[in-house]
Amino acid sequence: MSDSRPIGIFDSGLGGLSILKEVRRQLPRESILYFADQGRLPYGPRPVSEIRQFSDQITRFLLERGAKVIVVACNTASAAALAHLRQTFPHAPFVGMEPAVKPAAEQTKSRVVGVIATQATCQSELFASVVDRFAQGVAVLTKACPGLVMQVEAGEFESPRTHKLLHEYLDPLIADGIDSLVLACTHYSFLIPAIQHIVGPTVAIVDPAPAVARQVGRILDQRQLLNTESHSSILAAFTSGAPSNQLAALMLGEQIDFEAVAAETLPNPIF
Repeated sequence: MSDSRPIGIFDSGLGGLSILKEVRRQLPRESILYFADQGRLPYGPRPVSEIRQFSDQITRFLLERGAKVIVVACNTASAAALAHLRQTFPHAPFVGMEPAVKPAAEQTKSRVVGVIATQATCQSELFASVVDRFAQGVAVLTKACPGLVMQVEAGEFESPRTHKLLHEYLDPLIADGIDSLVLACTHYSFLIPAIQHIVGPTVAIVDPAPAVARQVGRILDQRQLLNTESHSSILAAFTSGAPSNQLAALMLGEQIDFEAVAAETLPNPIF
């Protein structure tokens, strides 16, 4: 049985386009609703309660528009709100972002792995539990990276300011001997060329997007939610901030037109 309902994806901003792009590549028949909460980013410095509230509102918005699965394409929101969302919406399948510590720990030869993330992700229980489960015998060095999300949102992937920030965050990790670097924020995927230039060819960058898209496909298949018929998939995008269609199209590699949705009009969460 074919299910033509869309996949719902959300992030604090445009970083989740790295996940959307990979989902489009692996599941080309699926229609997608994408919500960028640009009016309230960055999420990283915000209290957990606020991030949970925002995630609840956006999930309701996407479910009201027929989303058959919700992809929380934001490490910060996943760490703060994923358990709450699964409890609040028990009939909706969710795919969240889990820092890719496991593959990094499996491939490291130096036994030293670096993780760059937002402040909220670094301090989260989810991150601590992932390290505890998958990184026994491996030194996991974390670095909160204030400012990087907003550099990506401004389209400054290679600017002097971006390179200065990256050196500030990455140079200590390099000095400590990392040979694998986990990108624990979806925005950072758009900085991979700049990051690789700084860390050099001997450091493997672990980008979670392909694995997340595979998990979306697995869940759709297991629940018989795949769209097996349509070849004309639809992409609809919404933002709580100012639409940045040109930058988003550059990041995604295809045209995308955002519809503005005021944050105050989003459905109220029920706590």
